Amino acid sequence: QLQASGGGLVQTGGSLRLSCAASGESLNRYSIGWFRQAPGKEREAVSCINKGNDVTEYAESVKGRFTISRDNAKNTVYLQMNGLRPEDTAVYYCAGTGFDLRSWVIPTEYDFWGQGTLVTVSS
Repeated sequence: QLQASGGGLVQTGGSLRLSCAASGESLNRYSIGWFRQAPGKEREAVSCINKGNDVTEYAESVKGRFTISRDNAKNTVYLQMNGLRPEDTAVYYCAGTGFDLRSWVIPTEYDFWGQGTLVTVSS
C-alpha cells in the first residue's frame, strides 16, 4: 500500500517535496508514477520512475522544475517540486506497478494507488 505525503500551501515560485512511501513492500521492485488532479479536471500524469533501471519521465508542463527520485534505504519515492505555479495546484497521487512502464501517462498502467496529498500554490 502506498502513502503520499508532503503537500501543503506554498507561494508561487516556492518548493515542496512529496513523498510516496510503502508499507510491507520494497518500492524498488515497482515502477512508480505521480499523477495530479485539479478540481474539475481529469487526472494528469506528472512523472514516473521505472523499476530496475530508474528511467524517469516527465510531463512537458513540469520538465525542468520537478524531479522524481528513489531512496531505497527509506523505501520512498520523492517528487521534488521547484518553481511552483498556481496551475500546479491539485491533489497529487502516487501509483505503482510491478511491471516496466510502457505508456506511463495512462492511469490503468498502474495496479495500486495511494491516497492523494493536496498541493496549493497561491499567486
